[in-house]
Amino acid sequence: MQRKESFNMIILIGVLLLVGFASLMFGGEYIPLGDMMRWLIYRDGAVSADETLNALILSEIRAPRLVLAVLIGFALGVSGAAVQGLLQNGLAEPSILGAANSAALGAVLAIYIGLTGTLSFAVPLMASAGALISVVLLFILAGKRGDTLRLILAGFAISAFAGSGISLTLNLSDNYFAALEITYWLLGSLENCSWSHVGLVLPLILIGCGMMLSVGKQLDALILGDDTAFSLGANIMRIRVQLAFGMALAIGGAVAVAGVVGFVGLVAPHIIRPFFGYMPSRALLPSAILGSILLVAADLLIRLLPTMTELKLGVVTALLGVPFFIYLLLRGHGLARSA
Repeated sequence: MQRKESFNMIILIGVLLLVGFASLMFGGEYIPLGDMMRWLIYRDGAVSADETLNALILSEIRAPRLVLAVLIGFALGVSGAAVQGLLQNGLAEPSILGAANSAALGAVLAIYIGLTGTLSFAVPLMASAGALISVVLLFILAGKRGDTLRLILAGFAISAFAGSGISLTLNLSDNYFAALEITYWLLGSLENCSWSHVGLVLPLILIGCGMMLSVGKQLDALILGDDTAFSLGANIMRIRVQLAFGMALAIGGAVAVAGVVGFVGLVAPHIIRPFFGYMPSRALLPSAILGSILLVAADLLIRLLPTMTELKLGVVTALLGVPFFIYLLLRGHGLARSA
């Protein structure tokens, strides 16, 4: 079994590399494989004059966009597997605990107030702050015991409140351009992202994903129920707090740059489980890698489609994710437990 999982992991990483190379090569301007390889080897500028434009496209546009797609997909994938394992519900996704909408509210407030013009890190900072505040509120509302039902209800309340706050901000905005910027940002996109965006979100996503991955084995104990897990020595409250805070950091960083991108965290764990097993700990890392693959592929699809205006990433993932969600409902998945 271990050998099979290792083989499947190698395949996943191989697919990610292939999709990543395709993302660098294809787009509005096709870049030959030879030019791309020379850019990878001679990034110090040792290229011919004919290759200068391609090197600029790769260095300043496609490479940071690819890195961000990998990071954000990784965060969404691991968060989806973690929240499904935590709540023992296969229909759960990261937004169910309110972190995504709260992060979006923080970012929207930064845009509405006009902080983006004076502080380059205002959006990711306020998005992360919004996600962290939502986690604090989540455990205040859930109470000391913080059972699964109370967590879901508290998360739903926080998510609804944050969504109302976003709507209120749009309603009160008397600046057409600010309202338009907020609307387009909420649709989700990696357009116009640079290396500065990578530097802003990299620590948040790495720390958040590290917190979630580090409790994978302990997450397995929750399958047996809270009472049994507690009798086996699992600190249930610490597991929930660590997962929630890790998710808040990772999702806060992802939302800060890409806006709201849904369904990746829902879809990835379900595709992974038949190949890696149904224990939550086994799904975390593979789901993260598959999340990166899905987001890189979706971003590549956006650039290849011959549309007058570039489609938004959140729109594409929703269009692909909603049918899968309906399929899960029809099959009855997630109505009991996910593992």
